[in-house]
Amino acid sequence: MIDKIAWIRLVDGRVLSTRSHGKDAYYLPGGKREPGESDAQTLVREIKEELTADLVPDTIAHLGTWEAQAHGHAEGVTVRMTCYTADYTGELTASAEIAEVVWLGYADRPRVSPVDRLIFDDLHAGGRLL
Repeated sequence: MIDKIAWIRLVDGRVLSTRSHGKDAYYLPGGKREPGESDAQTLVREIKEELTADLVPDTIAHLGTWEAQAHGHAEGVTVRMTCYTADYTGELTASAEIAEVVWLGYADRPRVSPVDRLIFDDLHAGGRLL
């Protein structure tokens, strides 16, 4: 089980997504926690590293948790994605391992990882992802 924390940022029916260098799928921004980190600390650190933006800690709110086959891993390796919303300050700029920052709609579902597809389905069903 791969345990990841991700940021859901929705604007005008589209969700912020990223593609890492050398990857063929888009992923919600975020990553794995370091020893001793809380979910919020992980999220703040990962978004700063990947997108150079600063999340506003007081606005971090749990949105949901999803599990699916881990993209690019052997069959049976799953990922648990715990997702949060939050406001931010600064500019969203690709940094570190991030090659591309995009805003995706539901029609882009085939371009994302399996766990992100589940998240896209739920956001779309709730009218938040168009």
